[in-house]
Amino acid sequence: MTENELGTIVLELKSVEHILPIHMKQLLTYLKLSDYKLGYLLNFGDVLMKKGIKRAVNGLEEEVV
Repeated sequence: MTENELGTIVLELKSVEHILPIHMKQLLTYLKLSDYKLGYLLNFGDVLMKKGIKRAVNGLEEEVV
């Protein structure tokens, strides 16, 4: 977790070939249990780093891609 001017951000680091829905669910669970609002899933195992960055917001229903 890290602090910024907006509050605490949860960073979940992975090194897998592809981000699976279970990885995003894990991050959302961390956010809900800690009552934090924002989290990022960073996957260092993807070919391009920008494809391995996913955002999750606690309380915001958005489709996980």
